[in-house]
Amino acid sequence: MRHPPQRIKTTDVVEWDEGRERRVQDDLATEEPLEIRVGGAPLTITMRTPGDDFELAAGWLYAEGIVERGSDIVRISYGRAADGCTTGNVVEVDLRPERSVDIGAFQRHFVAASSCGICGRASIDSLRARGTRKPNDALRTTPECLTDLPGELRSVQRVFGRTGGLHAAGLFEADGTLVAAREDIGRHNAVDKVIGDALLHERLPLSERILLVSGRGGFEIVQKALVAGVPILASVSAPSSLAVQMARAGGLTLVGFLRDRRFVVYSHANRVAAA
Repeated sequence: MRHPPQRIKTTDVVEWDEGRERRVQDDLATEEPLEIRVGGAPLTITMRTPGDDFELAAGWLYAEGIVERGSDIVRISYGRAADGCTTGNVVEVDLRPERSVDIGAFQRHFVAASSCGICGRASIDSLRARGTRKPNDALRTTPECLTDLPGELRSVQRVFGRTGGLHAAGLFEADGTLVAAREDIGRHNAVDKVIGDALLHERLPLSERILLVSGRGGFEIVQKALVAGVPILASVSAPSSLAVQMARAGGLTLVGFLRDRRFVVYSHANRVAAA
């Protein structure tokens, strides 16, 4: 592969600090496009931070209902750019014949959904149409455990530590043990990477896991969590109204503002109980 994309790029900047100017080098989180192809046909392009690209592609395909399990993917590799050279910005996925997708129909649906917006009722109905089950209702965690999670996730965010410019998603056991963590400039991409890792290692559904995301808890994050079978989704910022609506309808415990030893539970608070 020629010039594989890097997660961090360094640039010259002018820094002002208390009236003093100095020229220094600054680390930036890389943002580059990733094109996902299935059977040679392009399905989508997402802006992401390079790294864990196969997991990102697998997680995205799973969230969109194109694959149901890791064995649906026969082969996943980097593809070729227009000049014929292998590039780190294209991922090629080959599926089992019985999992073939109508590329044209999917692209039309994807463009329509992206351009006109998705109403809450349609989003919830689409999950039910896919046969998405409600998450494990028996999973329990404690407030003390939840408040420890942001610090645990931050401790493994290596690129964020250098750039301050990345989101993260982390999977935890109910007792707070960190299972997996991924970083990306897009929080939805970080979630896809975590779910894609579980898919490729046949660890879905995530019925015994807590998912923590940096940033806000939008409906697309809730949707991905429900599809993956996550019982508890927490974010360090605010959820949206549609995210709360979807979480309540889907049986997901949604936690927001998880920082500074406090949090707010927006749905299904029974999974969070004092020890």
